[in-house]
Amino acid sequence: MTVNRGTVNEINLYSKELNEEIKMLVYLPATFSPLYKYSLLIAQDGKDYFQLGRLPRLADELLGSKEIENMIIVGVPYKDVEDRRRKYHPHGEENDAYIRFLAHELVPYLDEHYPTYHMGMGRALIGDSLGATVSLMTALKYPNTFGKVILQSPLVNEKVLDEVENFSQPHLLNIYHIIGNKETEVKTTDGKVKDFLTPNRQLHELFTEKKFSAFYEEFDGDHTWKYWQPDLKRALTMMFG
Repeated sequence: MTVNRGTVNEINLYSKELNEEIKMLVYLPATFSPLYKYSLLIAQDGKDYFQLGRLPRLADELLGSKEIENMIIVGVPYKDVEDRRRKYHPHGEENDAYIRFLAHELVPYLDEHYPTYHMGMGRALIGDSLGATVSLMTALKYPNTFGKVILQSPLVNEKVLDEVENFSQPHLLNIYHIIGNKETEVKTTDGKVKDFLTPNRQLHELFTEKKFSAFYEEFDGDHTWKYWQPDLKRALTMMFG
């Protein structure tokens, strides 16, 4: 069976919040038409998700077999590891500004230029590691804007747990959460070695306690794309099926 391929284009958006031009990748399905409405998936680590995660190819297949609803995927790449840390880490200098960029600049831009659903459940955020962390923190801050979050091995610290603990509207969010059972000694970009598994288990317990709609699984593996990539099919079908 031949799969119709969607298109991937680059767009540039100047961010006042970050005071810089953000280059992004936008995937449109093969059957794209301005007459239809589309759900939105915004990926942190955008280039990684488009290349290592093979998101466009996966979307082509799932849309072709009608396993997921119509969707547009936007990848927001990072410049380098320092840039990524500044924007994605809960204590990064640009973390608050990046979160505001996603909610106050990127979403209005996408809603204006593409036929998207203008509601929280029509928009999802996805990320791996620190990209998952900033996705979760953004959804907690703007649950009416982003109703779905896909977390692949997020970094979880006290600040993240506190935000979840203090969040008063769990019914607004739908969460997909995975972590590897071998993620006990993860080398992070600041040169340290951290246990990701234990705090992710705490996060899962908190989601359960606070009655979030959350799927959780511990996969047999470590903190790499070798495990995140094959998991994306289930993540997309569960969130957009």
